Amino acid sequence: MSTAALLGPYHPDGTLAWTNGSPITCHRFLSEVATLVDRLPEKSTVINLAEDRYRFFVGLAAALVRGQTTLLPPGRAPKVLTQIVEDYDDSYCLIDGQAGVAGLPSVHILSAYGSSEEGQHVVPQIPTNHTAVVAFTSGSTGTPRPNPKTWGSLVAVARHTGARLGLTPTENVTVVATVPHQHMFGLETSLLLPTQFGLPFHTGRPLYPEDVRSTLGSVPPRRILVTTPLHIKACVTERTRLPGIEFILSATAPLPMALAQQAETLFDTKVYEVYGFAEAGSVATRRTVAGDIWQLLDRVSLSKESDHYSLRADYLPEPVPFPDHISLKGSRAFVLHGRNADLVNIAGHRGSLGDLNQKLNEIEGVRDGVFLFPEKDEDPVTRLMAFVVAPGKSADQILGDLRTVIDPVFLPRPLYLVPNLPRNETGKLTRESLLELARQLRCEDHRDI
Repeated sequence: MSTAALLGPYHPDGTLAWTNGSPITCHRFLSEVATLVDRLPEKSTVINLAEDRYRFFVGLAAALVRGQTTLLPPGRAPKVLTQIVEDYDDSYCLIDGQAGVAGLPSVHILSAYGSSEEGQHVVPQIPTNHTAVVAFTSGSTGTPRPNPKTWGSLVAVARHTGARLGLTPTENVTVVATVPHQHMFGLETSLLLPTQFGLPFHTGRPLYPEDVRSTLGSVPPRRILVTTPLHIKACVTERTRLPGIEFILSATAPLPMALAQQAETLFDTKVYEVYGFAEAGSVATRRTVAGDIWQLLDRVSLSKESDHYSLRADYLPEPVPFPDHISLKGSRAFVLHGRNADLVNIAGHRGSLGDLNQKLNEIEGVRDGVFLFPEKDEDPVTRLMAFVVAPGKSADQILGDLRTVIDPVFLPRPLYLVPNLPRNETGKLTRESLLELARQLRCEDHRDI
């Protein structure tokens, strides 16, 4: 039976994680995992709701050792969790202080920072064909769908991503992440990437620019920042003085080249992006300022089918349909043209919502913004609408700026100015949440008449 180690090459007394300025050793982690393994119920699946990144990893590791599968819900809305409980009824919860899921037994990851380190602990070997997690699509274009991931595929993605980024085992660099660990990008880059290379990670999740600055400053040099375009834009806008960073790794949404250049200049670093999707995990990277070409990770390939591209990797059980419209650039690279579900046709003009969103967010003074293709039965003449966070700017000013960069048929009618957008904890916007926002704003308009 093929296996892969739970951890990369840590020294037993080496630092696996940092919390509140204090190190957590690899030996201590293995001790706490062994303690938790004995307390887990005989269940096949677990919903790990631990807020602390380290405690989450202790729970994930214990579940792997017990041969259990961790479910990664796309959010914590009661409706979403209730549906998962119905679909996976042989489940329980792992928690680190907050409430669990109604109807499921809960196990507390007790005193995660205080267990005994006595005894010898060997790094567990996990079968590569074991279904380690089930990740769910974000629901940004429809109903969340489950995607099982084997331990072998998770390890392969982490190792190939790290190799592409130039990481080497036991390198003295700490990963700090603003993204949640319960979702694929966060799991792959804030936990599996460092732990497969024997690198420490920070246990918290800083949200605001000042939090990011202080968290980076709480760990020793050298540092990697795993984050999103939204966080990068906030730090650039506020001109936050971040401590030295080896590089920034971004995902969850396209990163404008101009913003990447600003970040590289302001923070004296390099900015890379990871491209991936729930069905396959991370599959390609690029340095944003170098251009729009994405380079496939090792052991990943693309092939042209009749009406789409398929992605293949030796750690995937079968080919996976590629969700975006792309153009191949040789055998190992491609250019993205937008998600197939984002392509719209207005009065015979085809466009990409992703491209429109990028142009909207590049307007000076726009902090956040998004286009929405309305429900088809709302109006016999289809028009896009947009929601924009831009303090100090009027809708007419934004529309005037848009007229200079997009086709007039794609100008949003209406354009709503809002205090914030309903992003989920990964920074994504679901179509359902935007449609609900549109309904709320229309109701307010009618009340004002």
